Amino acid sequence: MLNEGLSARSPKPKAKMNRLYPLLLLVAAAMFAYAPFMILAAPYESTMGLIQKIFYFHAPVAMTMFVSAFVCGIASAIFLFGGRLGADRVAMAAAELTSILGLIVLVTGPMWARKAWGVWWQWDARLTSTLVLWLIFQAYLLLRRFGGPGSDRLAAGVALFGMANVPFVYWSVNVWRTVHPTTTVVPSLQPGMRGPFWYCFLAFVLLYVSVLGVRTRLEKRRAELEALYLAVEE
Repeated sequence: MLNEGLSARSPKPKAKMNRLYPLLLLVAAAMFAYAPFMILAAPYESTMGLIQKIFYFHAPVAMTMFVSAFVCGIASAIFLFGGRLGADRVAMAAAELTSILGLIVLVTGPMWARKAWGVWWQWDARLTSTLVLWLIFQAYLLLRRFGGPGSDRLAAGVALFGMANVPFVYWSVNVWRTVHPTTTVVPSLQPGMRGPFWYCFLAFVLLYVSVLGVRTRLEKRRAELEALYLAVEE
């Protein structure tokens, strides 16, 4: 009877989480709908003018990508050293989202650079290291897709390597002389720019958390379905 009571109560937290993800998506969608009005009202940067406003999406996406890389790396460490399959599912979902966010960064960056620097791409430290970070997570996904048995643990090691590269990417503009702005840009924002910037960052974080939760659940269902197929074949 005690076990039955526990089993009856156990789905409730999951049900609450299932209801939370659509709510987070709705809030994030509302925030993104209002974001252009905040960005439009923000003051113009003195040298770049209108093109600088891509900063309000480009920088928050890059910061969310860093967060996602850490989520993937920490979850991979828990799986690698603790053997928890749930952590591996989180790592897989986070790696996919890191790849998508990295692609957005690598697209919006050159769009801004073309107007600000006169070129689409510069092989400076920040841009090159960001590209390398994105390629590391492509390697993770390729390993999970085509690596065969044992690739999950090998990919976990790749995720740890990717996570370790995040501080390098972040500090690269402070160590080497580059055309990319240094890390002092965000702390030194004008008062009228800080609100829209942190608003957009919060919107991306809410979107990230909700999509991460949904994608992790999907990965769990995929693993369960694969286990059923293997059971039928045996």
